[in-house]
Amino acid sequence: MRTSFILTITLLLNVTIGFSQTQEKEASLLLEKFISNNVTVGAVAGYSVDGEIKWQSAVGYSDKKNRTPFNVNTITRVASVVKLFTAVAVMQLIEQGLIDLNDPIQKYVPDFPKSKFGTITIKQLLNHTSGIGGYKSGKEAETKKEYPTLADAMNVFKDRKLLFRPGSQYSYSTYGYVLLGVLIERVSETTYKEYIQTNILDKAGMKHTAIEKFGVQVPNKSLLYHRNRKGKIKKAANNNLSNRIPGGGFYTTLGDMFKFGDAIINNQLINKNTLSSMFENNGLKKGGNAHGIGWFMYAQNPNNSAVIGHSGEQTGCSAQLMIVPKSKTVVMVMVNTSGSWKEAITLAANLIGISEKSRK
Repeated sequence: MRTSFILTITLLLNVTIGFSQTQEKEASLLLEKFISNNVTVGAVAGYSVDGEIKWQSAVGYSDKKNRTPFNVNTITRVASVVKLFTAVAVMQLIEQGLIDLNDPIQKYVPDFPKSKFGTITIKQLLNHTSGIGGYKSGKEAETKKEYPTLADAMNVFKDRKLLFRPGSQYSYSTYGYVLLGVLIERVSETTYKEYIQTNILDKAGMKHTAIEKFGVQVPNKSLLYHRNRKGKIKKAANNNLSNRIPGGGFYTTLGDMFKFGDAIINNQLINKNTLSSMFENNGLKKGGNAHGIGWFMYAQNPNNSAVIGHSGEQTGCSAQLMIVPKSKTVVMVMVNTSGSWKEAITLAANLIGISEKSRK
């Protein structure tokens, strides 16, 4: 279902949105529909161009029962958008000559078992062709169990049979990014948390982004909600993200995600050539947007990196980041309700259209 939907989204990137209002009113109207159409309890969205925020707005509530408004500084989960932090961190290690994309993972994580299906490389983990599977059940995805270290989280899946011979197929895997997190720790000789803080968050100036700790209250952080298939929204039970930190265990704000996008565009985290190398289409994803090394490419041509980004959805959130490197545009949509990913990516695509129209 998600694959065919993404194909439709790519078409939106090449049209001019025909509203008669100003661009800001167009954007605000699209976001307000999230509430009127019962898409979410609360949401924030915006876009910046060349480091300047052109539009940002929030709707709904971060806490519906207490009628606490969702605002542009509200903190919320962003799920798999976090995979970009991990992918960029790995590419930093490559720039330093500490690892190579084609190295087998066991060179740095020898306690990850070798498979009879073949060797898993760092590149295959980054582009989801490793054969490592996902959560085996809803109970595993919604776990409340605490995993003190990434090695403990790796133990959940390390002995499971691969889905296929590495490099032969595409299968999206959050656990593959957990393994990359272990790699970062082993090579950098520090914790994943410390590495990301120093080399991603601090460099980009992201002061409101951190790893979520189960059961710990964070000021101005949204509650979690879920919309079921019938469109009914209810408060969601909190789950523990310690089994997936490098693949979806952070919270953040709209402003911090603008800073991350700007840091990517301005080569503050990795250099231009390294970023370009991440847009290599793995060629194995059947349908939908092409996947490179960490990034999705949102264009009709699967090898076109004109619009890059990542989506995310997990308990209590739906999120979409899109970046247009050529125009230095960053678009971000953050929603405190799972089951609303389709609407989040549609809004992000429409905001790309509005931002590009403003430049004509």
